[in-house]
Amino acid sequence: MRRLVAETVLTVDDLVAPLFVADGIAEPRSVPSLPGVVQHTVGSLVAEVERLAGLGVPGVILFGLPRPEDKDAAGTQAYAPGGITQRALAAVRDRVGESVVLMADCCLDEFTSHGHCGIVDPRSGEVDNDATLPLYGEIAVSQARAGADVVAPSGMMDGQVAAIRKALDGAGLTSAAVMAYAAKYASALYGPFRDAAQVSIAGGGDRRAYQQDVRNRRESLVEVLLDVDEGADVVMVKPALTSLDVIADVRAAVDIPVAAYHVSGEYAMVQAAAERGWIDGDAVAVEQITAVKRAGADLVLTYFAGHLAALLADG
Repeated sequence: MRRLVAETVLTVDDLVAPLFVADGIAEPRSVPSLPGVVQHTVGSLVAEVERLAGLGVPGVILFGLPRPEDKDAAGTQAYAPGGITQRALAAVRDRVGESVVLMADCCLDEFTSHGHCGIVDPRSGEVDNDATLPLYGEIAVSQARAGADVVAPSGMMDGQVAAIRKALDGAGLTSAAVMAYAAKYASALYGPFRDAAQVSIAGGGDRRAYQQDVRNRRESLVEVLLDVDEGADVVMVKPALTSLDVIADVRAAVDIPVAAYHVSGEYAMVQAAAERGWIDGDAVAVEQITAVKRAGADLVLTYFAGHLAALLADG
């Protein structure tokens, strides 16, 4: 009876797995603050995507990590044809074909020497929004040419979706979709991700100038509707659990798919408590991701994707 009347059903079709691929490493490297997550080589990444596809996971999103010595102020490896993200996309696409939706993070922070998501004005020390937009277009085009079905601008630059859509269409890549990080908060829950992505902001700065204030709710709809007007195919809310109200607001306001990112800190807290025997980690993972879907998300990016796929397959 409970199954018959359940209002929300979590399935493997709701899941997207975030994956890291690093240049210049000979074997996968574990991320201590994200148990079960690794920085992949291109070879191990391909094998992991094949595994996830076998479990029925329909999508993955790739985060490319250059060698530290290849980072520079303009993040040039982010849009280099032979960059780590581009090589990884091509390798995965060659192996798995069309069986998995390939998404790629479209941002500069992993590739810049200063750790910001955009070009930094040397005079003010602040991110120059307008100077950054053409580079996002270049990143998106290079990723789509390498095999990405979806590019995902995560930098929260004003006008990023319009700039990317124009660049993709101008390059004849009209079928590439844009999943915009539309309501992305300057959260304290991203720490483990920054460990995995090897990102730190020079001088101990932060991203509050371009990410949203966690105290604001109405602002998120302004940002989301701007991205929809600019041509976003999917809009994302991040973090997921601390933004359930925002996810519900966005779901009510737009007709396009809504994504939510169950972020590294949310994942790591479950793992840490489960390791200590304080909670049933599997049950909490299912409950949390179900709650994100119940709030209105159509797809959920989560580091639990592979594990949940196996759990759901077992009933």
